[in-house]
Amino acid sequence: MDNFVVSARKYRPQNFNTVVGQAPITTTLKNAILNNHLAHAFLFCGPRGVGKTTCARILAKTINCTNITKEGEACNTCESCISFEKGASLNIHELDAASNNSVDDIRTLVEQVRFAPQAGKYKVYIVDEVHMLSTSAFNAFLKTLEEPPPFAIFILATTEKHKILPTILSRCQIFDFRRITSNDTVTHLEEIISKENIKAEKNALQLIAQKSEGCMRDALSILDKIVSFSNGALTYENTLEHLNILDEAYFFKLLEHLTAQDLTQAMLLYDEINQKGFEGDMVLYGLASFIRNLLVCKDPASAKLLESIEGWREQYISVSKQISTPYLVSALNLLNEAEIQFKMARNKRLHVEMAIIKLNFLQQAVELSMEDSQVVKKKLVDSHYPIRLKKIIPLSNSVVTKEAKLIIEQQPAVSKEAVSNKTQATEPLAAQADPTTQASQLSKEENSTPRNTTPIEKSSNKNLLAVLQNKYGEKYKIEEVIDSIPLTMEDLRKCWDDFTHTLETALKHSAASTFKLAQLDIENETHFTITVPALTAQKFVEQERMNVLERVWEHFHNRAIQFSILVAASEKEDVPLHLSLNSKQKYERIASMYPLVQELKTRLNLEIYY
Repeated sequence: MDNFVVSARKYRPQNFNTVVGQAPITTTLKNAILNNHLAHAFLFCGPRGVGKTTCARILAKTINCTNITKEGEACNTCESCISFEKGASLNIHELDAASNNSVDDIRTLVEQVRFAPQAGKYKVYIVDEVHMLSTSAFNAFLKTLEEPPPFAIFILATTEKHKILPTILSRCQIFDFRRITSNDTVTHLEEIISKENIKAEKNALQLIAQKSEGCMRDALSILDKIVSFSNGALTYENTLEHLNILDEAYFFKLLEHLTAQDLTQAMLLYDEINQKGFEGDMVLYGLASFIRNLLVCKDPASAKLLESIEGWREQYISVSKQISTPYLVSALNLLNEAEIQFKMARNKRLHVEMAIIKLNFLQQAVELSMEDSQVVKKKLVDSHYPIRLKKIIPLSNSVVTKEAKLIIEQQPAVSKEAVSNKTQATEPLAAQADPTTQASQLSKEENSTPRNTTPIEKSSNKNLLAVLQNKYGEKYKIEEVIDSIPLTMEDLRKCWDDFTHTLETALKHSAASTFKLAQLDIENETHFTITVPALTAQKFVEQERMNVLERVWEHFHNRAIQFSILVAASEKEDVPLHLSLNSKQKYERIASMYPLVQELKTRLNLEIYY
């Protein structure tokens, strides 16, 4: 029985032309070889399984080939190429930096670089997974990498370029390998199955390419597994079963139930998916990818971004025309949040079912509509109602004199019967006539309709306050506005002393002492300053600010008066310890002085809020 060789090794490219999906890089390398413009250090970086190590080996074999073709390829027939194929070439050295990442390993490599090749033109050193080298190893490698012997060429390969020191990057010619497209992967797989005489449906190969995510090595490994599973006949169904992928037919059916708001069928379909062994996170991930594909199919220009097999393309385009863009965007956002929170959910199935319930009522909950090609909120009220105007009776007979300024807390009520009669008479007109006509009619009514209230007497002997008190009596509270008293130093000092006496009565002796020492200065008619000798005194005044203002406002009948506090420049005062400490510092001081307090806190497991 012959030894089986996996496809990834059996069909590894042997020249630049057979490398899949990296045409810009292979063309650059071939031109550099033909023009003899080879750099002394290369860095191949990119995702896994895209051909970095393969291109490094092809480059090492080609530059030592004695019969290079006109296209810049190795001949594969000379002694150097044959020894390379057998793995016996002395001019090519491969180093796995993942297991040889110490300074001693790099020093051994540097010592070997000094010796010229016995046969061939170059000694090539391929360092794979170079990002695994330690910082010390990188530093030991710097000088040799910058100025190697003319016969030495270094090829570094890595999947994590960001982990390499900038000093290393600046000394290398960098080539960024890209992921292999699905079409290139399918084409390469078709070539392999034709050589191996394997029957495979194109949909199955597209599924393999989609699952590999641009990695050719993974695609070949998946191909080998499914060939063994299906006994050499790849179909769409057995590929789905082996790769544990949800068929997109489930998602189309689920979307149909959700848009019809058929929650029962949607939940039953999810139960069927769950019974087949698919976890909730896989359902959320697959449904989000499905909604994303529908969204990109809304515009023909972005339809090329569709990540699906060709058999579903037409159905994606037709279904996307039936679903509104706002619904797809909202559904995608909801699924993204559900997928992020899936790991934290204790009941995984309920978490997915909640997401399905939200999607089922999403169209109804969002309530979006398209108007003039813009997304707007749906109007809650479509019918129009006339504006109802309230009749305002002017106070035409009132007389306001300079001697009386009034604050009337509540306007006297007009007779309810009169208002109801007038409202019934004017409402039909208000619903039909325009505002200008209504205003003229109301003014005519007031002039023609007799009032059931007696007019206010115009007497020179009585002011308005006396008239209102005589008419309404105690029914309404009517207060006379008192004129403000000018702000003078004599009155201010009297008010200040009264407040200081109040503090002493309340046993606030420290604050009272501060108020006695304060110096008052009037700036203008609504502002005065308080000068205190120290910051501690300023704190006492700030604590009583609102009480002081209330007293001043009441005394001068003027609520516009304000004051500011100034601290006199003097020598640094000795602030009492209990005023300079904050709450936490006070507790720590008490705990240090009385250890039992700390013990009480520990035993009772108390928490202190500072």
